[in-house]
Amino acid sequence: MKKFEGMLFCTDLDGTLYDDNKTVSKKNLDAIEYFKNEGGLFTFITGRPPYISKDVYNLIKPNAPFGCINGGGIYDGEANNYLWNVELPDTVIEVVKEIDKKLPEISVMYNAKKCVYFYKDNSASKRHRELTGLENMPCYHYEDIKEPVLKIVFAHQDEKQILALAELLNNHKMAKNFSFTRSERAFYELLPKGVSKGAALYKMAELLNVDIKKTIAVGDYNNDASMIKAAGIGFAVKNAVNEAKAAADYITVSNNEDAIYKIVEGLDKGIFTL
Repeated sequence: MKKFEGMLFCTDLDGTLYDDNKTVSKKNLDAIEYFKNEGGLFTFITGRPPYISKDVYNLIKPNAPFGCINGGGIYDGEANNYLWNVELPDTVIEVVKEIDKKLPEISVMYNAKKCVYFYKDNSASKRHRELTGLENMPCYHYEDIKEPVLKIVFAHQDEKQILALAELLNNHKMAKNFSFTRSERAFYELLPKGVSKGAALYKMAELLNVDIKKTIAVGDYNNDASMIKAAGIGFAVKNAVNEAKAAADYITVSNNEDAIYKIVEGLDKGIFTL
């Protein structure tokens, strides 16, 4: 039996696998290959949809499906199809209308299965377009979008706008019908009820027939906390926010110090055991 057989390792991307220069170190890449060669399943769970996850998929070559849409979907990168996903109900438009009315400077990004629909660009959404290669995607009014939507991302660079948005969403009369999470400093997300990275980890383990106690997860932000907590061993990188650190069993090195390598090394040496 190989050293990591029966284990599932899930990492977050930005701020965790990627360093501050948006690159993945050779040490991390070598550690991923070692983990896979020793029988482990390695993949990622990200807030990104599959159509802007191709570069990282081709870089790390996960040997398991990956989680996307902040836990709203599990995607087979080889077959290019969803194994599982959750869609938002049509009634979500009532929430979007209220945000649009009360916080008109907020940008709205509708994540459908095959593309992102933008409504009202601002500096936060424009930056997101540049980083993800979606510069040429046109803007649509949310009432014109007719296909199923998996999540909605509200964006603004101003912290006060994001905090006001979070208060409005969490106090909305329909709040109990949805889940909310902060995925970046400028992003606040609306998801189907019960959707989270942690729930996706449970679903992935079920699909792969892996004991949840044999899972490893690492992340850095609020939206990673549920995944870190759900895992058999949960790690937060040193640069993580307090919510992610509070959910973790261990705090590892920062995303600029080969965090994946350090975790695999610890597993290899028996410092961390499942």
